[in-house]
Amino acid sequence: MQTGPNTSTMIDGWLEAGDGDNTVLITSDDQPWTATELYRAVCGVAAGLRDAGIGREDRVLLVLDDTPAFPAAFLGAMRIGGVPVPGSFLLRPEDFGYVMDDSEAVAAIVDHAFLATVGPQVEGRPQVKLIVANGPAVDGAHSLDDWMATDVGEVEPVSTDPDDMAFWLYSSGSTGAPKGVVHRHSDIGATVDSYAVPVLDMNDRDVVFSSTKMFHAYGLGNNLTFPLSTGATSIYLTGRPTPVCLLERVETHRPSLFFCVPALYNAMLADPTFDDVDWSSVRLGISAAEALPPEIWRQFNDRTGIEILDGIGSTEMLHIYCSNRAGAVRPGTSGTPVDGYEAEIRDPDGELCGPGESGEMWVSGPSALSTYWNQPDRTSDKIRGRWFLSGDRYHQDANGYYTYEGRVDDMMKIGGLWVSPIEIENRLMEHESVREAAVVLVDIDNRSRIKATVILSEGAETEGLVGELQEWCKAALQRYQYPHLVDFVTYFPRTATGKIQRFKLR
Repeated sequence: MQTGPNTSTMIDGWLEAGDGDNTVLITSDDQPWTATELYRAVCGVAAGLRDAGIGREDRVLLVLDDTPAFPAAFLGAMRIGGVPVPGSFLLRPEDFGYVMDDSEAVAAIVDHAFLATVGPQVEGRPQVKLIVANGPAVDGAHSLDDWMATDVGEVEPVSTDPDDMAFWLYSSGSTGAPKGVVHRHSDIGATVDSYAVPVLDMNDRDVVFSSTKMFHAYGLGNNLTFPLSTGATSIYLTGRPTPVCLLERVETHRPSLFFCVPALYNAMLADPTFDDVDWSSVRLGISAAEALPPEIWRQFNDRTGIEILDGIGSTEMLHIYCSNRAGAVRPGTSGTPVDGYEAEIRDPDGELCGPGESGEMWVSGPSALSTYWNQPDRTSDKIRGRWFLSGDRYHQDANGYYTYEGRVDDMMKIGGLWVSPIEIENRLMEHESVREAAVVLVDIDNRSRIKATVILSEGAETEGLVGELQEWCKAALQRYQYPHLVDFVTYFPRTATGKIQRFKLR
């Protein structure tokens, strides 16, 4: 199924191929939706937005969980030339206000469950129309549910050029205000053609399940644009993606492709019911958002027989641009660039690094952002011609595989030598007493010291463990690559996508 110039028409391809009765998604409460049903919902939303006065390049904020309302709103807005702006429903109230102001949004489509947080921010902005989904509308608001249920017939998609604005995503990072990342209509097709099809071999026989929500670039591809473009069926999950919920969906709906993040792979492995789950339907696991520790890869593979393809992507590049391949996985690496993408390792002066030398990964490819909205300095700092500066520190081995060493800002200097937190974390996780570890640099009496924060394996004791872990690191790494301090905790502060918020550990 090929997407048209207006990428909202990816759902149209199902009907044109005679697959309108095929199941396109299964909701969190196990209700199947056919392609025809989703197509009608998309057209209903497009007509509702159009009648509400929303048109070409108008931004529409989406604060939605993973329900049919998300694809209906996302594709419906693009169908009339509008620009959907998915946002995390875990943002702070003031962040929703900032995003509406920064994007100059004219409408906000909000799940009824999030009205208490988002509603007051909309009320303070009379120029923003409120549209309520998955529940009764409030006074003065439109009902997305009503739009989705109304059969308006075909709504002709607005003609667009490949380089026209299609949608935005907001990248918050660990500091500063959220940043609007502008993507074009051509970007979605580029990720399908470079990754979903050649790397994953995704096709109309696949059932896909993603722990990451569709408001995130990774989840948007996993559970919306990839399956809609290839004919696969998506399994949805609303609410928090706990290990119990993930394992239940795998057992019940038998996905063939399972998209997850390292923290949740690790949490599932620690769940006492993990080995009771039948994983035989899953032909590939996929991991992104953070580097996958090799110990997690080995444990998952040993207990399921499934390869996990670890890769690196970003909001700015839309999806995974460097990945391992089935049958050629090197645990602990991010693999090699996918079709149509290039990567180079460069030093702080922008000069190419030699083989095995560490530096920042610069990446080039057809799905790169157009700009950071309203942030010219950030745009010029991160986009150099055709290259995007990822902010990730890597080195490339003799076989062409790229190994992640941490964010450029997270690298640690001890005694004049650079130290990668990832190397120490991976070594710590090989110890039987350690379930998860995070390493940061702290200042103690004006001296730089390495601090490891550790979550223990079940039944492990802390007595004598600090010295044991220090010697464990020294035995396999350089003598200076060990934690001077070790804290034991029961959880890590994380972002909505599972990334450890290292700045809080400092």
